[in-house]
Amino acid sequence: MAEIKMLAIDLGASSGRGIIGKFDGEKLTLNENHRFASEPVTIAGSFNWDIMRIFHEIKQAINKCALSEDKDIKGIGIDTWGVDYGFLDKKGKLLTNPVHYRDARTVGIQEEAFRVMPPEKLYGVTGIQFMDFNTVFQLIAELRDNPELVAAADKMLFIPDLLNYFLTGVKRTEYSIASTGALLDAKTRNWAWDVIDAYNIPRRLFTDISMPGSTVGPLLPSLCEELGDIRANVINVAAHDTASAVVAVPAKGNDFVYISSGTWSLMGTEIPEPIVNESSLKYNFTNEGGFGGTIRFLKNIMGLWIEQESRRQWIREGEKYSYDELSDMAMASKPLQSLINPDDPAFVAPGNIPKRICEYCEKTGQHVPENKGEIVRAIFDSLALRYRWAVEAIDDMKGKRTPFINIVGGGCKEEPLCRLCADSCNRPVYAGPVEGTAIGNLLVQLIALGEIKDLAEARQIIRNSFEIKEYQPSGNSEMWDEAYERFLKLIK
Repeated sequence: MAEIKMLAIDLGASSGRGIIGKFDGEKLTLNENHRFASEPVTIAGSFNWDIMRIFHEIKQAINKCALSEDKDIKGIGIDTWGVDYGFLDKKGKLLTNPVHYRDARTVGIQEEAFRVMPPEKLYGVTGIQFMDFNTVFQLIAELRDNPELVAAADKMLFIPDLLNYFLTGVKRTEYSIASTGALLDAKTRNWAWDVIDAYNIPRRLFTDISMPGSTVGPLLPSLCEELGDIRANVINVAAHDTASAVVAVPAKGNDFVYISSGTWSLMGTEIPEPIVNESSLKYNFTNEGGFGGTIRFLKNIMGLWIEQESRRQWIREGEKYSYDELSDMAMASKPLQSLINPDDPAFVAPGNIPKRICEYCEKTGQHVPENKGEIVRAIFDSLALRYRWAVEAIDDMKGKRTPFINIVGGGCKEEPLCRLCADSCNRPVYAGPVEGTAIGNLLVQLIALGEIKDLAEARQIIRNSFEIKEYQPSGNSEMWDEAYERFLKLIK
């Protein structure tokens, strides 16, 4: 068959990439054609995404295709983080820069929201894990703080849908990204109008839902004139980056647990229908949409953000270390002597995370880390124990032990954390592919283009194309069992 080319736009919390995927009928290869910063900006006390700069960089990735041998790309797909959105007025103009999910406006918002709809009822409809930055909570804060902005808005689009609109002029909402906001009915996979009405969110804001693998449309003529003769269609991939990453899990069959590892650790399993019951509410698990109508039953865990922000703090203090150097220092440190709850609110906001870790350990009566290696070791050990908690919760709710864990995404490069995950969870870990999100993006494009049949074929292509590393438990189960008992006291 003739080689098929596509462009994946993969947007993360601090950077974005344009990645060309080439498929020869058996293997998929990747080539990065553009990389750029997507860092947020604080303006007048609000933490915002610079969405126009991000769109400018997406155009540069497309233009590089037009000026190269990749001008014959067949598809363009965009995946991003979840929950955040932009408002358009009646003329289709963006009203303001989208607010970042880490903005302080939603601190404490859940208590306010639950006075209107009890948590059991809200979860019973949406099946979504409660986090302050869920879109429903952001909109409650918006209505409270900026009612005039909501009044001026005609449509609300999540970030990938907003960028698709900039490219095509089409206003639609992709299912997987919509599912992150606690605004969808988990069972019907459509808008939860009873929730939306209960919070007086205007119905006019919401557009029709499109499933991943559908076509959005061609580039606007004005963009083709600006960027070059690109005849590719924009495709609704699994637009939430975790949904794309789960497409790229190279497991055979359905009985697996995955970790999409990066700034966040999204840990869960793939199921055909949502699990919404007392146990899932107790564990605060989320039912988000996936490709092919599947449900990503998962837990949002604070991931490598804690290490990333610690490194940024040390750079601010004039000490620059690579991630490899920090990992080496961590693994040379005594294991399991200092533990934190990675999901504690103290570690959410940017700032001096190393200081907060030391304060946390002192407050909880533990050894206070004395150097950078001990701080990073505390992060790694604690994440590994949080993974154990999550996989045991999944086992409990599914009624059986899952035999192994697949890790995809940039966190695969943190080999020490992969090893510690295998030890803590006492089961094999398979790590890879590293570029899971972009790969999932491209595979959904291939399905939409009719080049491959389904998810099973897509995962076989991954196994054909990319290295998967295996990590077996080292046998130190007693040490990890003792540490886990201490860890459970920290998360209660």
